[in-house]
Amino acid sequence: MRLPPHILVVNGIKVRRPVFLVGAPHSGTDLLARALKRSPGFHVTMGRASVAHVVYAFARKPSIGQTSGAVRVMRDALAESWQVLPGSCGWCAEPCRDAGGVTGTGPCVSTSEVTRFGDGSPDLLYSAPVLLQAFPDARFVQLIRDGRDVVAGMLADPACLAWFKPAMLSEQTEFPNAFLGVNKDEHLERWKGMPAAGKSALRWRSAVRLSAELRRTLPEEQLLTLRYEELLEKPAQSVATLAEFLETRVSKVVLYDTAVPKVGAWRTKLRSADLELVEKVAREELKRLGYLKR
Repeated sequence: MRLPPHILVVNGIKVRRPVFLVGAPHSGTDLLARALKRSPGFHVTMGRASVAHVVYAFARKPSIGQTSGAVRVMRDALAESWQVLPGSCGWCAEPCRDAGGVTGTGPCVSTSEVTRFGDGSPDLLYSAPVLLQAFPDARFVQLIRDGRDVVAGMLADPACLAWFKPAMLSEQTEFPNAFLGVNKDEHLERWKGMPAAGKSALRWRSAVRLSAELRRTLPEEQLLTLRYEELLEKPAQSVATLAEFLETRVSKVVLYDTAVPKVGAWRTKLRSADLELVEKVAREELKRLGYLKR
């Protein structure tokens, strides 16, 4: 006899069709998370510690995600993250607090208004299979962005660069490792000697490949792929596509913010040596996605 699907209840609200935003670092997941946080009925979290600890544990050691307890751990982490309590926003990462317009400890939403949940925490992509098992009716929105712009963003982000330090390669880190972009054990020593631009390009390349795998395995009603460039160049059209996919109204105000990273920023932010390395490491994916001429 088949058991009924697990129903998660948070603050008395059944979690149905939660939305997860996935993509490489600096691909725009944070931008969409900000848009959804301003959309009616949505409670979207970004980078809460309960979720981050699980996501990076799975990223370091992918085999954990294949264990029987992985689904429960992920579900519990998100349930904790989505709890709406008097001081809950005080535990949020600064980007989440800023996106919610929170100046105190919160909360940023009222439980009486919440109908949908979502999460746009960094690097959720590497936990996508577990998320799908935990929430079979989940909706995934994946962001694709020019790898050169992604690398430019990563090189200016201390949090991203921290993962490349030797101290981060603990005994718990398994190889091959999609999170670091190292496909084979024998490539590890070569990876250690690469400049940060090369390591960043490997992370983007790996994320793009994982995104392609999601596209192959998930039905159209559960996965939407958006390009960062179209979000900025055609905001109204992109938001309309997203709203139709999620069956809800989505705010597009944040897409017009002048502080949003521009398309093609790599032209002024990447050194020539770094650009050459990025285009060498990720040439196949850059070409396949149309960012580099064949």
